[in-house]
Amino acid sequence: MSFDVVILGGRVINGAGAPWVRADIAVEDGVIVEIGYLKHPQADVVIKADGLFVSPGFIDIHNHSDLALLIDPIADSMIRQGVTTIAIGNCGLSVAPIRREIIERFKKHVEAFAPAQVEWRWESFDDYLRVLEERGVGVNVVPLVGHGTIRANVLGFEPKEPSESELNEMKSLVEESMRAGAFGLTTGLIYLPGMYAGTDEIIELAKVAAKYGGIYASHIRSESFALIEAVSEAIEIGEKASIPVEISHHKASGVENWGKVKTTLKLMEDARLRGVDVTCDVYPYTAGMTSLSALLPPWAQAGGVEEIIDRLKQSSIRAKIVGEMRSGVKGKEDLLRGAGWDGIVVAYSKRHKEFEGKSLSEVAEIWGKDVFDAFFDLIVEDEGATMIVLHLMSEDDVRYVISHRLSMIATDGWAVSPRGPMSAGKPHPRFYGTYPRVLAKYVRREKLLSLEEAVKKMSWMPAQKLGLWNRGLIAKGMVADIVVFDFNSIEDKATFEDPHRYPDGIKYVLVNGELVIDDGKHTGKLAGRVLRRHFIAH
Repeated sequence: MSFDVVILGGRVINGAGAPWVRADIAVEDGVIVEIGYLKHPQADVVIKADGLFVSPGFIDIHNHSDLALLIDPIADSMIRQGVTTIAIGNCGLSVAPIRREIIERFKKHVEAFAPAQVEWRWESFDDYLRVLEERGVGVNVVPLVGHGTIRANVLGFEPKEPSESELNEMKSLVEESMRAGAFGLTTGLIYLPGMYAGTDEIIELAKVAAKYGGIYASHIRSESFALIEAVSEAIEIGEKASIPVEISHHKASGVENWGKVKTTLKLMEDARLRGVDVTCDVYPYTAGMTSLSALLPPWAQAGGVEEIIDRLKQSSIRAKIVGEMRSGVKGKEDLLRGAGWDGIVVAYSKRHKEFEGKSLSEVAEIWGKDVFDAFFDLIVEDEGATMIVLHLMSEDDVRYVISHRLSMIATDGWAVSPRGPMSAGKPHPRFYGTYPRVLAKYVRREKLLSLEEAVKKMSWMPAQKLGLWNRGLIAKGMVADIVVFDFNSIEDKATFEDPHRYPDGIKYVLVNGELVIDDGKHTGKLAGRVLRRHFIAH
């Protein structure tokens, strides 16, 4: 019998945690149709996998490629590390639904995610997914709807509580998005405007997503001094809304908070005993990445980019911000205290490319300014588009979270490339190296995880969480999203100093049964699909 693709003699890791077995795999019409010993198989594509491992394609449950896919749909930095499916719309920040009257303000809000021009040809969630489908995508796309975006449509970027009618309007937008195929609701509770939402508001919106079988994924309200309370809030939302919870990029920021992940993961374990489906994801680095303006106190961010800039041009307001940031605000995220000026490094600057890769302390020294003034001036000159890398985590904590049974692996990045419009700045190396780094560092060298455990955290666990029941496993009848890699040579090459580097060791990648990476080289195919979850409301 002739097949589209056969993979011969590989060590097959099924994705569910079982020990690898040596087997052949046959693919037809995008689906795995045979596994075992294939005698003299005929196929259009034959991959000889002797000495290589064959696993399900990696599923990135926390990705921010919402606009990047419209600029460079190949998703180079993702597919070349073995990622075949990405979940977008995270941290409360989807780019749909978006009402015409707020598009210009919203564009400024998300500018750092799109260094090239994007034609905004959509309003509804369905419109946006259709634009993606028309453009074509290099990876499968799982869309989530962002609470921050929903809130911006109804309440703008203001620190206010919704009236009953406004809350109903927000619920309606969530429902429309879920009906269009969203897989759940996300929040970014340190970001504008999600930071202004109370727990009750989120519960009510999560109930709508739950009605359609969705999940609730959250960048929680604090990953530092109020970490334990923030995890408790996420669990409370899941419990009261009857919705599965995914705690995004779980960490403890700042040396004073290191070790708290043991408490928070125990909270998750206890919640599961009560029937709350709560898990988390993690990236394998001790640094995070966010926007520079996220360091400002919540009141100083009200109204969005233009109002932030207007405030920062006033010396009296600068003085008030300095006083507050030096003393800290109880119960609020404190990224500055967690990283310090030396640990905050410019990843992308709209106006000052010479500062990329330099800490804010170094920027202040170059400018000959007080570091707070340099911080404010860079936000103003970049019009709020500055992105930063923050060094604020403990390697022991990273190891603890990665090894925990409730965690799965995610990039928290977006698709970039060493060339073209998505090559700007010095992004976090996780954009290129997350999955190879786990396999090389935590499996091969440090033996923190078995190879089968690591692959499970990259494939079947996120597939189950998202409800992708026909992906994430090597089994007959499953969609043929497949990675073939050399375990002995797999290695992340991206660094903080030189991030635009592809990893080694990823030999072949199939997306929906089509060969996209062939012996380490991209075939140019856009074989991904925009996945829509089809719900029957409870």
